[in-house]
Amino acid sequence: YLDTPQTRTHDLEFRPYPVNWSTARCDLTLSVLDDGTEIVGFLEYSTDLFAGDTIVEMMRHALLLLEAITAAPDRRLRELPLQPGTELLDCPTPKQQHYLKAFAQRHEQRTEHSKQLAALARPPLADRRYTNGFHPQLKELVYPLVVDRAEGAYLWDVDGNEYLDLTLSYGAALLGHNPPFVKAALAEQLERGFPLGPQTPATAAVAQLLRSLTGSERVAFSGTRTEAFIAAIRLARARTQRPKIALFAGSYHGTADTTLARAHSLNLNPQGLPLSAGIPISSVADVLVLDYGHPRSLEIIEAQAAELAAVLVEPVQSQIAARLDLQPKGFLQQLRQLTQAQNIALIFDEVVFGFRIHPGGCQAWFEIDADLAVYGKPAGGGLPLGIVAGKAAYLDAIDGGSWQFGDPSAPSVLPVEFGSTYGAHPLAMAGTRAVLQEIQRRGPQLQAQLNQRTAQFVDRLNTEFLAKHMPLQLKHFGSRFGLVALGGVMTGAGAHVFRSHLLERGIYLQGDCGSFSTAHTDADIEVIATAFHDSAQAMRSGGLLPD
Repeated sequence: YLDTPQTRTHDLEFRPYPVNWSTARCDLTLSVLDDGTEIVGFLEYSTDLFAGDTIVEMMRHALLLLEAITAAPDRRLRELPLQPGTELLDCPTPKQQHYLKAFAQRHEQRTEHSKQLAALARPPLADRRYTNGFHPQLKELVYPLVVDRAEGAYLWDVDGNEYLDLTLSYGAALLGHNPPFVKAALAEQLERGFPLGPQTPATAAVAQLLRSLTGSERVAFSGTRTEAFIAAIRLARARTQRPKIALFAGSYHGTADTTLARAHSLNLNPQGLPLSAGIPISSVADVLVLDYGHPRSLEIIEAQAAELAAVLVEPVQSQIAARLDLQPKGFLQQLRQLTQAQNIALIFDEVVFGFRIHPGGCQAWFEIDADLAVYGKPAGGGLPLGIVAGKAAYLDAIDGGSWQFGDPSAPSVLPVEFGSTYGAHPLAMAGTRAVLQEIQRRGPQLQAQLNQRTAQFVDRLNTEFLAKHMPLQLKHFGSRFGLVALGGVMTGAGAHVFRSHLLERGIYLQGDCGSFSTAHTDADIEVIATAFHDSAQAMRSGGLLPD
């Protein structure tokens, strides 16, 4: 069935399979075929008896069971999940209700001022962080932690509670919160003021540091990742004189209408459709949404090369915990060869992993020279920052190209329209210069040590989860990791409950993915590992994870 959700688990991949006849031969038929390279299964059903949504839900349950079986083949049938985790909270047992009520009371007592401030803020402030994780059974738990200060690997909330931070400003605080060298750089710039319009000396220094670390020929600054991608796509279209772009399902490239697209039907019909209300279909008419890492995607790119200006790729999809181990170096290298041969701009999204995985970012890690790359979070150290970097052949369209004083040289490229009021903000440039200088000073060992410590943390917890038959697994890329609930036993609201258990144990994690910083010590990581283990055990005791 074409709308069946796609998933991968371990070495298996599940994807939609087209069925070409229009009349069901039986009321409900499950067919499974083995062609030697893959197993194809599909449901044939009578629309007089079943709604399409019902079939999709049946397939979703089947995929959850298959995922659980392949994750732990030795588990007994009675231990397998028979329903998605969110349904546990739709119809909670008395045991679960009692447990959640007691837990919510403890959580509220610990964070009462955060809850009070949420109640004050919600009427005037439109911010989805005040609604994330909402479920009627969890209503009293749904409010963001309000933080008073941050230092190193720690946060302190308005109730005085201390937390080890794994969100790290959405991954931006690679060197920890408020490091002394960034604080000193900002204090110095604050003394000098931060006018917009004229340049400050830090801007050229940051551009030189970026060239040195990444090998980029030229760079341009903006205030956000969204602005940077708007610029990168425009530069690609201007140079190639082609309208279309391709991106991959599961990647996030900011909130511009053009990049908020989903596939009509992954790889069968990759035409983009709006991902959100408020986005007209015309905004994504020139967008293809492809299956990341799949050979069929390369075939589609080659077939539509004459119209493609750019392919956007996040080398490892940083927002999806289950995909952090999808690191297809061979696919990326084939993609680079194809885009180069077809004169299509290859645009790397390095916003999360640039400078986190390696001083040279994902391009250095995967040994690929992209045409353009977008950087941000770790480079800025928590300050608003977007960077477009890459080949002069593209970036010359920002300003007409470089030229020199004292000779006949002049701008020679027709410029595109691009500007950012807060691009190269004096405070952002001062902080970025301090961060990049520290990364350059410490060399590749900074990332190598952090990556190794993360791998050890992940391996340890996965061993413990497996030994105790916990349907949980951690995946990672470099120093970023994510928690995956096998078989869908803990999704949506259930995952929110797990994060609330971490909060109770002094660990702050927003979303399914977290990161380590250079400020986290071995002792900190030991505390975090214990908190993950104890949180899982507590949820099992409350009936929220299977025994």
